[in-house]
Amino acid sequence: MNGDNLHQRSVPQTTTILKTPHNISVSNFNLKKTPNYAPHCWSFADASFLRWKTADVSDLFKYHPVPCFFAVSLLFFMGVEYTLRMIPPSSPPFDIGIVATDYLHRVLVASHTLNTVLAGLNTVFVGMQTVYIIGTWVVEGRPRSTIVTLFMFTCRGILGYSTQLPLPEGFLGSGADFPVGNVSFFLFYSGHVAGSVIASLDMRRMHRWELAFLFDTLNLLQVVRLLSSRGHYTIDLVVGVGAGMLFDSLAGKYMKNAIAF
Repeated sequence: MNGDNLHQRSVPQTTTILKTPHNISVSNFNLKKTPNYAPHCWSFADASFLRWKTADVSDLFKYHPVPCFFAVSLLFFMGVEYTLRMIPPSSPPFDIGIVATDYLHRVLVASHTLNTVLAGLNTVFVGMQTVYIIGTWVVEGRPRSTIVTLFMFTCRGILGYSTQLPLPEGFLGSGADFPVGNVSFFLFYSGHVAGSVIASLDMRRMHRWELAFLFDTLNLLQVVRLLSSRGHYTIDLVVGVGAGMLFDSLAGKYMKNAIAF
């Protein structure tokens, strides 16, 4: 009997189980891992969809609404993309962020002083990011955020030079804006936004929640100001957020491997 039990336990389990928030087991749909099987033993009869049931589909929508939302979004934006009227080369790009900040843009056009003051405040915020990021290395001895910034700006330089976009129509430059002095800069992607995200992520790792919230709030205001002054396209700012998160993750892996060696 004991030998039989040992033999039974040695048989690999092929049933895919999905653990729901209420500890209900649902067969067939497992979004967390792929069942293990030898490739040469697989046949069409083993295909996962052949075991799907109506209850499995309903439970997928019930317990995994986020992937379902993205699936619906995929279909929606496929419809938008395939029926969209393309912007001709002779026309300026369409940018929803620029459209949304049209009123603020007109306010800045009417007040050169306000535009300069906001540009100066934005430069102060960039200085805050720089001081914090460098401080984590030279003061606290934690170089990760500095490494993230080096990764991020190197990639930004490559991409910014590779595709040089025209300035948004109505661009309002200022000598007080960073980089100071009305010098040229890469539009894609926003180093202002990425730098703020890098600092904020480090603050969260160190449980500096209030400071992280402050930086996120200032970053949001920075985004509105950059759109209003036509200093960036929306895609520059959104990718700036993603770049900060991506390179923070890559730097973390680099640091882990560096410590291992």
